Amino acid sequence: MSALHIGINALYLIPGGVGGSETYLRNLLRALAALDTPHQFTVFTNRETGPDVAPRHPHWYVRQTGVRALNRPARLLYEQTLLPLYCAGLDVLFCPGFTAPAMAPCPRVTSIFDLQHKRHPEYFRWFELPFWRYFVWQAVHSSARLVAASEKTRADILHFYSIPSQKVEVVWLGGAEEFFPIGKLRQGRLAEPVLLCPSTTHPHKNHALLLKSFSQFSAAHPQWQLVMTGVSGFADSAVRAQIAALGLESRVQLLGWLPRDELYRWFERAGAVVYPSTFEGFGLPVVEALAAGIPVACSDIEPLRTIVADAAVLFDPASDAGLLQALERVCSDEALRARLALAGPLRAAQFTWRRCALETLAILERAAGHSPTER
Repeated sequence: MSALHIGINALYLIPGGVGGSETYLRNLLRALAALDTPHQFTVFTNRETGPDVAPRHPHWYVRQTGVRALNRPARLLYEQTLLPLYCAGLDVLFCPGFTAPAMAPCPRVTSIFDLQHKRHPEYFRWFELPFWRYFVWQAVHSSARLVAASEKTRADILHFYSIPSQKVEVVWLGGAEEFFPIGKLRQGRLAEPVLLCPSTTHPHKNHALLLKSFSQFSAAHPQWQLVMTGVSGFADSAVRAQIAALGLESRVQLLGWLPRDELYRWFERAGAVVYPSTFEGFGLPVVEALAAGIPVACSDIEPLRTIVADAAVLFDPASDAGLLQALERVCSDEALRARLALAGPLRAAQFTWRRCALETLAILERAAGHSPTER
């Protein structure tokens, strides 16, 4: 097969500012570069993103543009008007962050993680919704193919948009390889009484219910500490206010977005991970916790239910009693904790970035009119 020139639209990336979509992009690009492929890749970046986003590889290039992604309207305008000019000579443009240029001289493939703006518009600020509605609609209809993060997201795309079903393909995300050695380090160690919640402080992440239940849990287990990491979201002020109102300042740490090395250290220390989200397109932190062999309690929703199988404790994210019971089990039931510590890495091994890269590259090749090759 002849080599393709594949463009990657990374204009949306704000280091430390876009949560899981940054983890997705960085790990996927690294996995793509590790594949045995003759293709050439050009990554289009913004002024906030340095050249480190692209792997160091003779077939990989970075083209930094002048747009600032922190100014979202400017970034979207640039993406629609000037980015297509850079696409001359490309065989396909991969857009891994929901949006894509409507007009470009090559086919586009766009990743859609979820359709939260359709399912839960109440979680968005009024002035943002028109942008989400228009630009995702446009990307869905103008892209040659779509990559959905889960079967749930694929079903939502086909429910809300009138497009052929074969246009949407599911590609599971992966768990970073760095988390598996953490599980080995944890073996034989006495876990610290640290309950870790790695998620953005957006309303749907359900920190309000978590704090309510943790307040009750910590009254009976004062040695446990709740540590929350992740990008500061729309509910950040409310979360901080609730911590103060419940008198939990000495038992709860709200750390924000952490560099990966620092995040790994918390995964090494954590006695358990809790993930009480009410809506997800995938759920990367859950896969990472499973890979690290940490006992996990997470919401009984799709796609989390499918991801964890029997390797985690599931609870109703609308029930404070259900969450409290899950915390008791995942933190105190030593037989259960031992079983989950073994089951987690086995389940997480089903979700790899290599597999994600292989399946994504095959979609890009088909969109460019080439038959995917065996690898």
